[in-house]
Amino acid sequence: MKNLSNQPCLIARSLGTVGDTWSMLIMRDAHAGLSRFDEFRKNLGIAPTMLTSRLATLTQEGLLEKRRYSERPPRDEYVLTEAGRDLLPVLFSLAAWGSKHRGGGNFTRFFDAETGTEIDPVSIDRGTGTPIGSRPIRIVMPKLPDGPSD
Repeated sequence: MKNLSNQPCLIARSLGTVGDTWSMLIMRDAHAGLSRFDEFRKNLGIAPTMLTSRLATLTQEGLLEKRRYSERPPRDEYVLTEAGRDLLPVLFSLAAWGSKHRGGGNFTRFFDAETGTEIDPVSIDRGTGTPIGSRPIRIVMPKLPDGPSD
């Protein structure tokens, strides 16, 4: 797949970092409090080599921070960084879309840990105060210099 990290579109750049299924599910579980390799592996049913690769990428990209919690044997945990915490609204927006368009049957729901109320995310444009998706949009791409693209 093409390297998206240098694309002018921030959606493309972001998908290049967290756009695969395993990365998104690891980030979901990190937000739910999981931090150790075995916790992620057991909860997700992911192959250890795949999990190692995804954790390394998420750490390298600054969404998780690797911290040693045991010297003997050496063991690390993965905790959310500010960038990782900032991904939570994206995860909830994706879940809301899934509930509306891919729901039905028994599916995971998300609740506020303090109030017990179900989380119902709404994306609002700060400039207009209207829900995103309720007004037409226009995409303006920057003019790129002539030459080969990545």
